[in-house]
Amino acid sequence: MTDLSWLTARPIAHRGLHDMNKTRWENTLSAFAAAAERGYAIECDVHLSSDRVPVIIHDGDLKRLTGQDGFVWQRTAAEMTALKIGGTSDHLPTLQQALDLVDGRVPVVVELKGVPGRDEDLVESVGKMLKNYKGKAAIMSFDHWLIRDFPKHAPGIPGGLTAYGNEVKLIEAHFAMLAHDIAFTSYAAGDLPNRFVSFVRKRLKMPVITWTVLDQPAVDLTFRYADQMTFEGFEPDLMQVA
Repeated sequence: MTDLSWLTARPIAHRGLHDMNKTRWENTLSAFAAAAERGYAIECDVHLSSDRVPVIIHDGDLKRLTGQDGFVWQRTAAEMTALKIGGTSDHLPTLQQALDLVDGRVPVVVELKGVPGRDEDLVESVGKMLKNYKGKAAIMSFDHWLIRDFPKHAPGIPGGLTAYGNEVKLIEAHFAMLAHDIAFTSYAAGDLPNRFVSFVRKRLKMPVITWTVLDQPAVDLTFRYADQMTFEGFEPDLMQVA
């Protein structure tokens, strides 16, 4: 089994170390720089541009973050990176720009955002980029059709299932993804504990990180039932972990 102790060694800054989009916005180079400077791992979200370049943005729709109409898949990478985030001087970055900035200082966890019919090269493009990256990096997704492509198109890159829920149907769907060589799970903190997380941690010795931890109760839940947290809105090093 691959050693993933680096994945859980430090808290993971959700979309970088932003300030809840007051002056330093999510998924920007400024947020990634702040996380790296403080030694936090970084989680970021990636979509595929119209010219098949992985660009960092959470939403498929451009409106909330850039004020522009339209979708990521309709724009080229050059058009995307020309957009400013939240009226700040930060532009929307490509994944390669973020990797160049972080430069191996802290781990990077890349969440792949699928858009059915628009994401054919997403796993392969990110996989190739991370294969050439000298730092620690992993990929994950909610989208089962992308996870099924992880072993083929991103071999050697630790892949994870991003998940939530306690309902039987959801839990069974999560168990089904164990057939696709996932190496870790990122689970909603508010849905702990549950039998899927207990099984993968205790029986499979698979690391579990949580999302998105906003307060002390969620911190406590994480370290009772999982191995590390993806956080935002506070500085973990300034809080007491139960």
